[in-house]
Amino acid sequence: MRSSFLKIDWGLLIPAIVLVFLGLSGIFSINLSLFRSQVVFFAVSLLGFVFFSQANLYNFKNYSLSIYIGSILILFIVILLGVESRGSVRWIDFLGFRAQFSEILKPFLMLSLAVFISEKSGRSFKIFFTILALLFPIFFLIFLQPDLGNALIYFFTVLLTLFAFAFPLRYFIFSALTSVLFFPLLWTFLKDYQKERLLIFFKFRVDPLGSSYNAIQSIIAVGSGMFLGKGLGQGTQSLLRFLPERHTDFIFATLSEELGFVGGLIIVLTFSFLLYRIIVISNDSDDMFLRIFAVCSFFLLSTEFLTNVGMNIGLMPIVGVSLPFVSYGGSSLLSNFILLGFLSSISKKFERKEVLEIK
Repeated sequence: MRSSFLKIDWGLLIPAIVLVFLGLSGIFSINLSLFRSQVVFFAVSLLGFVFFSQANLYNFKNYSLSIYIGSILILFIVILLGVESRGSVRWIDFLGFRAQFSEILKPFLMLSLAVFISEKSGRSFKIFFTILALLFPIFFLIFLQPDLGNALIYFFTVLLTLFAFAFPLRYFIFSALTSVLFFPLLWTFLKDYQKERLLIFFKFRVDPLGSSYNAIQSIIAVGSGMFLGKGLGQGTQSLLRFLPERHTDFIFATLSEELGFVGGLIIVLTFSFLLYRIIVISNDSDDMFLRIFAVCSFFLLSTEFLTNVGMNIGLMPIVGVSLPFVSYGGSSLLSNFILLGFLSSISKKFERKEVLEIK
């Protein structure tokens, strides 16, 4: 599913555009100013996709260590000099724009991870532990912002990637037991509202007008949409502002209320097709580095998607994870399109090989 024009993988781009348009329809019904900003973010992200789809990933491979160290420095600078908003320091203002680097760095850190795994032969505990040790400063700096959602996304993406590439199960069991031991320490770093959300999710507390409010209103919005929805711009939960963060964390609930079960199903099926295309790219690549990167990308996007949808329907705790390609936000949108650009570059590589073999 490629075009000779710029050699773009349309199997990646088309479902992403469909998801963006669905998100724009929901954002338009919420706030016209946000809609205009998201259109600009979308245009910039498309340019990012085209640019990185023409890139040679092996050039980035040679600078993987620099990317990793640079990412740590950037995240450290965010904590020192970042802009505080709602108790979190996740953004840096630059030339009139506000960038969230925990999002923007994702595709580049996935490249660094893929390089490290591909260059290590064997599946020893030493290698497993070294990879987790490399992840720790990234996880901890994002956790301190505090951005529990993205910190967990990084963590589970790495673990799932290691599991996919046949690291022994006993390593993961050991890691889980170790995490339990360190959990009391991590708990002390959580903000009060984060603790409340976790306690409420696990049914240790019920607070319908306080910390439970977001989850309850989201479930009401999803359920009230029924089969065909109330129509764009007609969602009472979002229009009357009962639903918080209706353009970001709870965009799925917004669209489910307005477009109903059918709208939610379209989002799920479109995203599933995108993930399927990524799996195809991974399977078609005979280079371990490229295959690992594709698998990392698959787990990164699928973990974000499942977490966000789970938050919206009450199956996951609310940890502040956006819905890829759908939620409002320039940093997340740009990051995801850069990721797809890299994947399109991989697709272009094995297509060239097929042409040579035919000749």
